Amino acid sequence: MIPLRTLVPLLFLLAASTACTQMPRINYSVDAHVASTPQTVSWGHLPAGRAPVLRIRSGQTVSIDTVSHQGINNNMDPIKFFGAGGVAPGEVLPDALEIYRKAEHPKDSGAHVLTGPIFVESAEPGDMLEVRVLDLKFRVPYGVNNSNKGSGVLPAVHAQPYPKIIRFDLQRRVALFAPGIEVPLAPFMGIMAVMPPAPLANTRPPGIYGGNMDFNRLTAGASLYLPVHQAGALFYTGDSHAVQGDGEINGTAIETSLTPVLQFIVHKAVGRSMKWPRAEDADNYYVMGMDRDLDAALKEAAEQTIAFLQRERGLSAADAYSLASIGVNYVVGEAVDDVLMVYGAIPKKLFTTNREFWYKP
Repeated sequence: MIPLRTLVPLLFLLAASTACTQMPRINYSVDAHVASTPQTVSWGHLPAGRAPVLRIRSGQTVSIDTVSHQGINNNMDPIKFFGAGGVAPGEVLPDALEIYRKAEHPKDSGAHVLTGPIFVESAEPGDMLEVRVLDLKFRVPYGVNNSNKGSGVLPAVHAQPYPKIIRFDLQRRVALFAPGIEVPLAPFMGIMAVMPPAPLANTRPPGIYGGNMDFNRLTAGASLYLPVHQAGALFYTGDSHAVQGDGEINGTAIETSLTPVLQFIVHKAVGRSMKWPRAEDADNYYVMGMDRDLDAALKEAAEQTIAFLQRERGLSAADAYSLASIGVNYVVGEAVDDVLMVYGAIPKKLFTTNREFWYKP
């Protein structure tokens, strides 16, 4: 029997080891890098005719610098904004300052600063673009949760904007929310999008193109599947998040600046039948439904579940409906961005066999 004085340190070391492995380490090599500059970002909209910032082939991997719109979209210089929260001027990203001072931000467009577009050769309308999330690197040791007046699911809480600047302990991978309160970091990109069928005047609502889904399962080791609408797919990303609960109920996550490392795979002629984006990780298949009405979004997600189980597992509609009720979890992924998103998580453990997935923990 192990003595208690020996067991306690062992348990502590085991817990520390477990915490350190929460972010998967995936081996990869980078084929190209895109910096975030006034020339490589689009602020708040996805316009027609924008020249690609990079051209790649299917299968290639790209690291993409992104900057958070927090500190840029707050009607004050980023150094002044972050300085109010104790962030030193030297900790403010130079590219964030340059974008704030030089990038074009059309009236009535969205808040998000998106890097792109990336042109993926061989991607054509009707194809599906798989975006594999290989890594998410923090560019700064802080982030912002900013709930505006009249926003979120409880708009009466704030009489004025409430920007809360939150420091990170990147070594322990936690956000230092308040004394005695630490939130484990789980970074993901709030926006990953292909160019929509028509120009997007405001990046706030998500849609068939992906976009502002704020889907927190798209961490390292996950794939996002998007139907292609334009030649080259024309991929954008931004709105990077350090961590977020499902729903994002006060309007934002902990918004930060990340460098995602993404691999792009074109699947020919697979996107024609897609009504909404899908996703996958080692444990689950994810289907989505979107609508301005939350009940309608849930109905869309349920219909997508039945279609998935019929297509992938050969079930009848009645049996798929039954399995969805028994074994599929439905979650409000996005409750604050005009178009709302509900996702269904279909556990892979329901099935005795599953097709090969690129990431294995």
